[in-house]
Amino acid sequence: MDTRPSTSSESPPMRSAIATALCAGAGISAWAIGPGVASTILYAIAYASGGAGAALVAMTELRRGRLSVDLLMILAAAGAAALGDRGEGAVLLFLFSLSGTLEAYAMYRTTRSIDALIKLRPHEACRVREGQEVRVPIEELVVGDQLRVRPGERFPVDGEVIEGETWADEATLTGESEPVGKGAGDPVFAGTINGRGSVLVRMTRAVADTTLERIVRMVREAQAEKTDAQRLVESWRGPYVAGVMGASVIAFVGSWFLHREGFADSFYHAMVILVVASPCAVVVGAPAVLLSAIARAARQGVLFKGGAHLERLAEVDTIAFDKTGTLTQGRPAVTEVWSTEGLAHDRLLVLAAAVEGRSEHHLAAAVVAEAARRGVDPSGIEVDDFEAHTGEGVHARVGGLWVGVGREGLFAAHDRSIPPAIASAGARLRDRGETALLVVVAGDGPTTGGVIGLADLPRPEAPAAIASLRGSGVASMVILTGDHERAARVVAGRVGADEVRAGLLPAEKVVELRRLMNAGRRLAMVGDGVNDAPALAAADVGIAMGGAGTDVALEVADVVLMGDDLRALALAVRLSRLARWRVRQNLAFAFGVIGTLVLASFFGLPLWLGVVGHEGSTLLVVLNGLRLLGESLPGEEAPGGRIGGSVSPAPPLP
Repeated sequence: MDTRPSTSSESPPMRSAIATALCAGAGISAWAIGPGVASTILYAIAYASGGAGAALVAMTELRRGRLSVDLLMILAAAGAAALGDRGEGAVLLFLFSLSGTLEAYAMYRTTRSIDALIKLRPHEACRVREGQEVRVPIEELVVGDQLRVRPGERFPVDGEVIEGETWADEATLTGESEPVGKGAGDPVFAGTINGRGSVLVRMTRAVADTTLERIVRMVREAQAEKTDAQRLVESWRGPYVAGVMGASVIAFVGSWFLHREGFADSFYHAMVILVVASPCAVVVGAPAVLLSAIARAARQGVLFKGGAHLERLAEVDTIAFDKTGTLTQGRPAVTEVWSTEGLAHDRLLVLAAAVEGRSEHHLAAAVVAEAARRGVDPSGIEVDDFEAHTGEGVHARVGGLWVGVGREGLFAAHDRSIPPAIASAGARLRDRGETALLVVVAGDGPTTGGVIGLADLPRPEAPAAIASLRGSGVASMVILTGDHERAARVVAGRVGADEVRAGLLPAEKVVELRRLMNAGRRLAMVGDGVNDAPALAAADVGIAMGGAGTDVALEVADVVLMGDDLRALALAVRLSRLARWRVRQNLAFAFGVIGTLVLASFFGLPLWLGVVGHEGSTLLVVLNGLRLLGESLPGEEAPGGRIGGSVSPAPPLP
């Protein structure tokens, strides 16, 4: 049996199925008509159709100087025919061929779920040139072409929206079924579905280099890559086959010369040994599981770049997280607006937003966004004498009032006093690990103002994802960040992390990872795939967030979470641990069946029953691996479904 899974998925193994059916039909007909010339011819057809494939593989392997399982089956069938048991030989070849066909079909199933992604890409696109729209094959497109994509169509290429607004269903890439809003400047990806709007898209990547194409290419490479378990099995497969052949010879000699059994009985016993000791189920036990797991993970938006990484993730007991953009949302948001007595919160916010609207700082954008969220519009307020001071803040005259927003140094430089209540409120927010923007409003009356608190908030799903990781057996969660320790510990407390290492440069993250690994921990590192590249490469398993469209993530990491959902990480860990358990199940079962059948062969086990046990065990381990394709995992809505379930909001700030 050629136990190496085929990566071709053009069609199911039809030729093998036809040969198996022909073998069955010819064998049954030969048995039905009884001895005679016609029976001999029909048995010859059964042997040829059932054994041709195995004989071809056996001869190919012999020319390469290797012994294969197929050789054992051919020798056993030939031996049965030589003894006159042509029917048993035909049964052996039929079951062997049937097992191989079912195994090939099972492997076809694992690759079909990945190759189906390719079919999502349209074959044509509507190209726009000089105002004219023309449908052309996508192979004719070049980077820079402008394409019209209408509602309900799939985006044919990777690009960016240059006109119009819509939403896109990116579940095929990220595993997340929630639609993603798209406007001018936003990226779109080949194979995803355009929602409600007609948009004009500029192509930014060649057809062969789209995110979809790279995902499929990487998953195919991952399926072809052999894991440590597979390499171990293959390293002793040749010696094992030679050992089985030697054991058959010893059994024959022992039965004939020592136990004085007849030649035919001794030879028959040797043929049974050849069949039942064959390691088919052992060889296919690991690939059947790992290929299914890789295909299943890809459907969930998790890209394993090799079966070896799947195996290693199952052994991880510690996960290190980058903070900004991984555990947190990667952008500051207003958490609190506090104002002195006599000044309303919204009045403070509109004054601050009027000044910050002239700034390009990321904190300014958060203040303006909060004003818009609350329905406070500063656009009608007159702003004069705006000045920005790098690292300190901004100030301007707003409706005749001097308004400053920033740190203490801004006000000291302009001889503006900070009311004690404002300074105290700012210190309180900083003790919570937040950024405090002091707002001072000075006019003809008493100086007033307040404080705007900002923080990079944890992702809403982060606490539940970390709790799920603990439930999967991951013992420790560590945060590695370049941020200051106070902010990192606040995030750690909110998401449930155990340890914090703060103030780290990228090279220092690598040092910290190696220290943890030298202490005996099996460690995975989760980062954004860009500034965390050194750490991702140093960990036992590097996991990148947000791989859709991120070149560095696809290149550096061992595992890529195509969406920005940490729940996919918990699913990946559960899947890897389940796959490891299934591999162990398969190997234990396969060796157990071999041992039982070999023992039974010394008590008169007939050849046909040995074949049934041998091929049945092979089929069962394949089916056990295929269960991963449709089995429901914790955190999913349904078998094969997208990441689902409600996400608990992050707990309030202390």
